Amino acid sequence: MSKIDYKSAGVDIDAGNRVIEQIKDSVKSTFSKNVLTGLGSFGSLYDLKPLFKKYENPVLVQSIDGVGTKTIIARKLKKFDTIGIDLLSACANDILVMGAKPITFLDYIANEKLRPDIVEKIVSGMVKACRETNVSLVGGETAEMPDTYLPGEHDLVGVITGVVDKNKIITGDRILPGDVILGLPSSGLHTNGYSLARKIFFEVAKHNINDHVEGLKKSVGLTLLEPHINYTNHVFKALEDGIDIKGIAHITGGGLIENIPRILPDKYGAKIKKGSWPSLPVFDVMQNIGKIDQDEMYRAFNMGIGMVFVVKKEDVSLVKESLKDISMVYDIGTIIINDDGVDIS
Repeated sequence: MSKIDYKSAGVDIDAGNRVIEQIKDSVKSTFSKNVLTGLGSFGSLYDLKPLFKKYENPVLVQSIDGVGTKTIIARKLKKFDTIGIDLLSACANDILVMGAKPITFLDYIANEKLRPDIVEKIVSGMVKACRETNVSLVGGETAEMPDTYLPGEHDLVGVITGVVDKNKIITGDRILPGDVILGLPSSGLHTNGYSLARKIFFEVAKHNINDHVEGLKKSVGLTLLEPHINYTNHVFKALEDGIDIKGIAHITGGGLIENIPRILPDKYGAKIKKGSWPSLPVFDVMQNIGKIDQDEMYRAFNMGIGMVFVVKKEDVSLVKESLKDISMVYDIGTIIINDDGVDIS
C-alpha cells in the first residue's frame, strides 16, 4: 500500500504556506499604525485607544458578506483580480449606511484545490480596495476543502469592522414625508442578481462568456464582472461637509424595492420616479432577452442605483454640490405615507 498523507487526501499545506509568502507584503501595505500583528498569528490585534480618542462615544459596527455566484463569472473568464474589490466594497457599503467608517477587514477564501496564483490575484484586488478606503486587511483564512467544493470552485467571504460616534449613527428614524430620495449610480450588477443574470445570458440566450452583445460595450463576461463601487469616500465627503443625511440604503439583493423600506419608519413608503436616472445597458439587454417583468427587475437588480440618501428637500442642492467632483447624484424620488413600501412608476 502506498504511503498516504494530507496532500494525497486533497489538502496541500505547502500551497497554503506559499500563498502566505506571496501575499504578506501586499497585505502589510494596508496596515495602519494600530495593527499590532502580521499574517500568521492565530488572531489579529488592533489597538483601539488611538482611534477612539477621535470619538466621544465610539460604537463598533460589523458586517459579513460574500461575492456569491459572481465568482463563477470570474472563473469562466479566468480573471480574479476584481472580485476582492467586490467583497471589500459590499462589506464597506453595508456598514456605511449607519455612518460607520471601516477600520479592519478579514477575508475567507475557500476552494476545492488551493491555487496560490488565483488567491494572490483575489487578494491583490482586496488590497487595492482596502488602501483606497484606508482599511487594514488584518487577517484572513484560506481553506482547501475537496468534496465540499466542485473542481475549480471558489467561495469568497469577508467580515468588516467600522466605528461611528453613537450620537451620529444614521438610523432613518428622522425621515419624514416630503423628504427627497437621492441616488448614487452603480457600475452594473455589483454583487447581486447573478443567478438570474447567468440564466438570462447563458441559458436563455445561449451566449458564451466572451460574446459581444448588441447594446453592451464589453463582452458579456467583462460586463458582468464590472467591479462593485465602494461609496465610502462619497458618503463621508457629504457628512464632513455637514450635510444632514437622514437615511442611507445600500441597494443590494432585493433592489430598490426591498432595500429602501429597511431604513423607513413605520407607515412610510417611497415614490420612485422611473427614468429619473440613466439606464445602464446591461439591465435593458437582460430584460429584453428574458422578457422579465419590471417588478422582478427592480427586485433582483439595483437597476443603476447603488446607494440612496434621504435628505430634506432644502439639502438636495448641498448634496449635489458636495459630491460634484466624485459622483453624479440623481433626484429619484420622495418619501410618502404608504404602507405598501416602494412604488416605482
